[in-house]
Amino acid sequence: MKSLVIAEKPSVGRDIARVLNCSKAGNGCLEGGQYIVTWGLGHLVELADPEEYNAGFKQWRMEDLPMLPDPFKLMVIPQTAKQYSVVKAQIHRKDVGEIIIATDAGREGELVARLILKKAGSKKPVRRLWISSVTDKAIREGFARLRDGREYDNLYDAAMCRAEADWLVGINATRALTCKYNAQLSCGRVQTPTLAMIAKREAAIRSFVPQAYYGLQARCMSPALVLAWQDGEGGGSRCFDRKRIEGLQAALEGSPARVEEVRRIPKRVLAPLLYDLTELQREASRRFNYSAKETLNIMQRLYENHKVLTYPRTDSRYLSQDIVPTLKERLRACGVGPYRQMASRLASRPLPAKLFFVDNNKVSDHHAIIPTEQFVQLEHMTVDERRIYDLVVRRFLAVLFPPYEYEQTRVTALIGQERFTAHGNVVKSAGWREAYGAELAVEEGAEADELPEDKAQLLPSLKKGDVLSGLKVSVTQGKTKPPAPFNEATLLSAMENPVAYMESGSREMARTLGETGGLGTVATRADIIEKLFSGFLLEKRGKDIFLTSKAKQLLELVPEDLKKPELTADWEMKLSRISAGKLKRSVFMEEIREYSIELTGQIKAGQGSFRHDNLTNTKCPVCGKRMLAVKGKNCEMLVCQDRECGHRETVSRTSNARCPVCHKKMQLRGKGEGQIFVCGCGYKEKLKAFQERRKKEGAGVSKKDVARYMNQQKKEAQEPVNNSLAQMLAGIHLDGGK
Repeated sequence: MKSLVIAEKPSVGRDIARVLNCSKAGNGCLEGGQYIVTWGLGHLVELADPEEYNAGFKQWRMEDLPMLPDPFKLMVIPQTAKQYSVVKAQIHRKDVGEIIIATDAGREGELVARLILKKAGSKKPVRRLWISSVTDKAIREGFARLRDGREYDNLYDAAMCRAEADWLVGINATRALTCKYNAQLSCGRVQTPTLAMIAKREAAIRSFVPQAYYGLQARCMSPALVLAWQDGEGGGSRCFDRKRIEGLQAALEGSPARVEEVRRIPKRVLAPLLYDLTELQREASRRFNYSAKETLNIMQRLYENHKVLTYPRTDSRYLSQDIVPTLKERLRACGVGPYRQMASRLASRPLPAKLFFVDNNKVSDHHAIIPTEQFVQLEHMTVDERRIYDLVVRRFLAVLFPPYEYEQTRVTALIGQERFTAHGNVVKSAGWREAYGAELAVEEGAEADELPEDKAQLLPSLKKGDVLSGLKVSVTQGKTKPPAPFNEATLLSAMENPVAYMESGSREMARTLGETGGLGTVATRADIIEKLFSGFLLEKRGKDIFLTSKAKQLLELVPEDLKKPELTADWEMKLSRISAGKLKRSVFMEEIREYSIELTGQIKAGQGSFRHDNLTNTKCPVCGKRMLAVKGKNCEMLVCQDRECGHRETVSRTSNARCPVCHKKMQLRGKGEGQIFVCGCGYKEKLKAFQERRKKEGAGVSKKDVARYMNQQKKEAQEPVNNSLAQMLAGIHLDGGK
C-alpha cells in the first residue's frame, strides 16, 4: 500500500515529490514506489454559501436572518474544482492506505487539508508532516518523524470553530446591514475593529491642539559644549511657561557653569530580535514602502521557489533549541556576496553558550524567519527579493555577533541654581552593528519632539569642579505634535497589539491579544488591509491611510461589539482552550449562535441611515445611473452605484513609471491612445511620448520590454477591486430591506 501526501501548493508538492523519489507524473500528482504526492491550490474546499442550504437565500431578505446552519455544509471552490477532483481521486485509490497531511504547519494549514478529506469522505488513517522550511533536508527529517494525525484534532476543531464563527457573524451582520440600509456594507470581527482604530486616531488628530514649549541651552565656545536645561520641578527639559523661561534666561545670562558631575556608564546593547512576519512587513514598509501583501508575496517566493528562507507566516521572533545545531550550516549557505566575510567569520567561531534569541517557550507553531541551509544564488533573485533577503540575512548575522558596547558620558553642571546637562557616547565595540555597516536596522537618536540640544555630542575632557565661562544662554522652543496618521507599518503594529484601543481594561484579554497576535494573524493581516482598500473603506494619501466616508458611516451603523478588539480577544482565549483540549467545540459554537441572533437583532432595530456622498454626474454607460467616485489603494475609479450592474472605469492609476524631473511615480490617466502620465510636480507626458522616451533611454530596453510593461499596467488596472465577501455580495437582490 502507498501513502498519499497532500501538500498545500504545487511548488511545495513538487519539492516533496523530488525528495521522496516520486518522478512519475500523473494527473495533478507525482508518484513513486512508496508515495503519491498531490496538492491543493491553497483552499480547495470552504464553508458553503447560504444558497447551498436554501435556494431562496440567494435573494437577500431581512426576514431570512439570522441564518444558523447546523451542521455546516462544505462546498468545492469553483475556481479550483478541477484540482479537487484530482485530489479526491487519489484519496480513494485502492492502493492508498494512509494520508499524510503536508500542508502548512499551523491552524489554517490544518484546515486546508481536513476540509478536503472531509468533503471527499475519507476514512483512511492520517499522519502529519510538521516542518518550518521546504529544503530537502527539512523534508527528509520531517518524514523521518511523522506524527499521528489525531494529535492535531484539537487544532482542527479550533480552526473549524474560527471559520464557522466568522461565517455566522460576518454573513448575518453583512446581510443585515446591507438589507437595512440598501448599500454594500460588510463587517467582521477583525476588519471592523481595524477601521475603529483608524477612526480613533483620526479623531485624536482632529482634536489635537498644539502647545508651545520652551527650554534653555547654554553654549560654551571653549571648550565646545552645549548644555541643556533640566527642570528641577519636573525633571524634563520642557516648560510650557514662556515667562518663566525668559526670566531664567535673563537671570542666568553671563553666569559661569560649574561642573558638578562627570559620569561614565558602560552600556551593552543586544542585537534586535529575529524577524517574525509582522516585524518584517513593518521594516519593509518603512524602508521600501512595500505593502504588507507585497512583502508576504516576496517572502513566499523566497520560501517556496528559492528555498532560501524559512516559513514566513510566523509570529515568533525566537528559535527553538533544536535549530541551534544547524546555525553553522545556515551561515555557510548564506555566506555569499556581501555576506561572505561576516558569515565566514561567524562560522569559524564557537557559538556562545547562551543565545538570547533561543527560547522554546516563545516558539509556537514556527520559529523566527531565518536563512535555510539551501545554497544561495543572489543573481537569480529580483531586486525586491534581494531587498527582503538582505533584511533577513543581516538580522540573522546580527544576532550571532557580540553586543554593541559603548560608554555613555553624562556631564551635569550648575549655572546659578539651575541644572544643565550634556551627554555623549564613545563606542567601545561595534558588535552586531558590523552586520549593518552604516545602515542600521535600529535607528537611534532624537525622538520626534526632542529638543536639538538633547542629542548626543562629542564631549570635551571635563572633571568635577571645572568652571566654564563665557556662556551664551538662549531660549529654545518647539510645539507638541499630534499623533501621526496610520501608514501600513504602524497599522500592522496596532493590529498586532491593539491593547491601547481596548475599553474593558481586562488584563486577561490584553494578555491573550498579546499572546495570540492581536487582530488577525500574521498570515491574514496583509489580506485584511488589502480588502479594506478594495472595499473602498480605506484610501491612501501619500503613505498615510485614512477612512473613506463609507467607512465612517459604517462605523456609525455597526453594533458596538464588532468595533472592539475585545471580541477577538474573547474568541482567541476560547480557541486556545479548544486547541489545548480544555473547551468543547460544541460549547463555543452554541455561544456564537446566540451571539449571532443578538447581533442581527441589534442591526434590525438600528435607527441610522446611509447615503452615498460620492455620487458624480457621470452616467453609467451600461445602466445610465450616476456613478460613484472611489479611491482604491493605487487608483481612482468610477463605479456604478447599482451593484447588479457592476460597471467600473479606472480614471487614474499610480504607475511604476518614474517622472524624469522629480523621479516620483506618475499617475496614468485617460483611455486608449489618449492616455497621459501626470506627476504631482506638474510634469505631463503622453503615453506615446513615454514609449518613445523609453526606447531611447531604456539602455537596452526593447520594444518587447516596453510592451510587457504596458500590458502589466493594463492588467493591474483590470484587476478586481472587490474582496471575496464583496464578490459574494455582487449578485444581491434586495427585498424588504427597509
